[in-house]
Amino acid sequence: MTTVTQRVRGRPAHPSGPTFLTYTPDGTRLITAGSNNVIRVYTTGSDGEPINIDDCQENNTAVAASNEIFITGSEDGSVTVYSLETYHYESLLTRCTLPIRDVALSPDGMWAAVASDELEIKIINVRDMETVLRIRDLTKPPKHLSFHPSGSYLAISCTDGIVYVYSITTADPTLSRKFDGLIRRLEPEDEKSSRAIWHPDGRAFAVPTPTRDVQVMSRGDGEKQRTFSGGHMGDITALAWSPNGALLATSASDRKILIWEASTQKIVARYDYTGVINFMWHPRENIFSFVTSEGELFIYPNFLSAENAQLLQKPLQPAPFIHDPLSETSGNARKTLTNGLKRPLEDRARRDGSPASLDDILGPESGGEEDDFVEDDDGAGYLDEVNGYGKRTYDYANGFEGPGTKRRATHLPWQPRCHQSFQPGSTPWRGNRRYLCLNLIGFVWTVDQDTHNTVTVEFYDREYHRDFHFTDPYLYDKACLNEHGTLFSCPPMGENPAMVFYRPHETWTSRADWRTQLPTGEDVTAISLSDSYIVVTTTTNYVRIFTLFGLPVKVYRQKSSPTVTCASWHDYVLTMGNGPVAGDGCTSLLYTIENVKRDEVCQSEDAIALPSKAQIKSVIFSDQGDPCIYDSTGVLLILQHWRTPGQARWVPLLDTKSLERLAGGRKEETYWPVAVAQDKFHCIILKGGDQYPYFPKPLLSEFEFKIPCTTAATEDPSNPVTSEGPRLEESFVRSSLMLSLLEDLVSATNANHSQKTELSKRAVDVDKLLLQLLNVECREGEERGMKALEVVGLMRDRSGKLLEAAGKVAGRYGRTVLQDKINELAEQRLMGMEED
Repeated sequence: MTTVTQRVRGRPAHPSGPTFLTYTPDGTRLITAGSNNVIRVYTTGSDGEPINIDDCQENNTAVAASNEIFITGSEDGSVTVYSLETYHYESLLTRCTLPIRDVALSPDGMWAAVASDELEIKIINVRDMETVLRIRDLTKPPKHLSFHPSGSYLAISCTDGIVYVYSITTADPTLSRKFDGLIRRLEPEDEKSSRAIWHPDGRAFAVPTPTRDVQVMSRGDGEKQRTFSGGHMGDITALAWSPNGALLATSASDRKILIWEASTQKIVARYDYTGVINFMWHPRENIFSFVTSEGELFIYPNFLSAENAQLLQKPLQPAPFIHDPLSETSGNARKTLTNGLKRPLEDRARRDGSPASLDDILGPESGGEEDDFVEDDDGAGYLDEVNGYGKRTYDYANGFEGPGTKRRATHLPWQPRCHQSFQPGSTPWRGNRRYLCLNLIGFVWTVDQDTHNTVTVEFYDREYHRDFHFTDPYLYDKACLNEHGTLFSCPPMGENPAMVFYRPHETWTSRADWRTQLPTGEDVTAISLSDSYIVVTTTTNYVRIFTLFGLPVKVYRQKSSPTVTCASWHDYVLTMGNGPVAGDGCTSLLYTIENVKRDEVCQSEDAIALPSKAQIKSVIFSDQGDPCIYDSTGVLLILQHWRTPGQARWVPLLDTKSLERLAGGRKEETYWPVAVAQDKFHCIILKGGDQYPYFPKPLLSEFEFKIPCTTAATEDPSNPVTSEGPRLEESFVRSSLMLSLLEDLVSATNANHSQKTELSKRAVDVDKLLLQLLNVECREGEERGMKALEVVGLMRDRSGKLLEAAGKVAGRYGRTVLQDKINELAEQRLMGMEED
């Protein structure tokens, strides 16, 4: 850190009192306003006298500018527009009954946000002052306003210590996030600042805290990120990011201006100036301007030293996250580079046009259809946004480039889109916490402590298992949990290779846990744990299988690559990888299931049934040992006949988007899959746009299976008869599926008495459902006789009792012809003459 002793000469701009300044976006002019009725406009690079605009409002409280106009707010409640071409009054934008506290212009200069001591925010179209958006949900007056770099969000700092983030893409602004207790409670006229300033990449904002620090907050998930702490001994009066987001400037009542490096949160320069209350970076040059409570203006050329000025010359830098969401897509998956780009070219939105860009000269790109394959499923906000007024926003994620990177060619060979690897049950970092595993046994979560992590394993049944907690110097990023033990893996760090760690819950020997290292250059993509084996898939497309106590059993290279994930149950192992390219330009997903103990392959490189551009969210085995997947469309599928080679098929068990609780748009929620057990789907309900569960520990919910058979109308309580048929049909299909799965299990294993009894019971239940369905068909009329006979023909009963009951049902409704045919069918079965 350097302390700069060289001082620049202050310019008397306004009388003592609150003073405000702003640069035009092109950096050519600097505008100041203060307590007198004169506004001054300074030309960048000129030492001459400023242009004075007289006969303005007195006691100005805010100023904001575009390249064509600037607006001011004053204590008399007026917001005035001035022209930067004529330097004259242009119009009265609005008037409030109480003093104006802040004004802000959207990045495109089309909208002006106005905050006053009233409990209302006005967002006014500067070209059509009749078009006004209003925010009326505030409990205390606002003090500061800040537009998101895209113009899609507005951050509001209120005097009661609450920061609101509103989405303003529609005519009715909606609350996106609310942060209570983040900032200090202030009076409207205080010189102390509580302003929320957006980082130039748009994914986070920074605010001064009551402890005189600066806290970075994520817009996507609302979690705390890095903190700039220990710099000031007084209350912060102003703060601002550099135009590229590489530096942060702060000033405080301790008479200091501090410059912080954003990536390290370290102070790189210190300047001693008294009474600084507002400042601003020049949009393009190494110039820093600030004003004091004495009304003086300081324009500081060559503000940063040559060493620090290099930071200012870098391209757009990412916001200082603890764990950057851009490095993860789902769970703990990492984004891969295609042709050296941050994203494949096909996934990148068309670049923004600048006033003389090639896009503006040549017009729209041919085939400029934007691809929506990449989803913002962690809520990190790194996808393109278009606001409700036709404003195309900047593609911030693609703006990140390291130092010294060269401009790459825009025409590159086509590359297919691959499914990224993920760990089932794992969530991305949110702040400094994440879940490594979530299932019906318990959950594993980790906390980043900067120098190390701390891992906690908690169980739902604490009478059977004891929770444990340990310090993690290896930074485990994947985990599996079952009744017998907990499995961890960590990525390679420096010279230390990737490692797998297993800790059993109970052993009869003194040495319990074990670790094994993978070969150098090999990283873990997914792990799974069963009652018999440990499975590890790696970046070299190897599948490594160990016993529970570390004995290597198999190592082989997976045919489908790159690997995506894996799962296991007892002796069965399911691996998944990328296969051939499908028609939508994305690789298909292929899976293989093998019995490790018998050394048999049940299914080899079969396809995962996914809709176009859908992604798999989780793969799990049910409590009966059947593979299940949950995809991004909200459908749970189970694999039927998977023990017979070539006969497997994916059958939908539940479409969560058709749940009754979502009917009519009453609720907006998604579901995080946890388990398939006891013929139910166990999940965590996510609300408020969340894509992943977070702390405190979420509650588990369960839903009955409901196969989407037809577009069945919702049940009408006033006429339940009309909905009984579709309900029984769905129950028949579902019960037949569950019976088939149990038959496969019993035939492939040494079934016990309870399993065989359950199989017989389910077979009878299926026939009973058919009997109820027959009753509905007979009740509907004689014309439904052929369908009724089909229903009877599906019965599995060989004793004749249920067929006899079916004949009685037909006779009850006077369906004599149908009754005769049912009796004939019963005789044929009894004599073994029924056709196959």
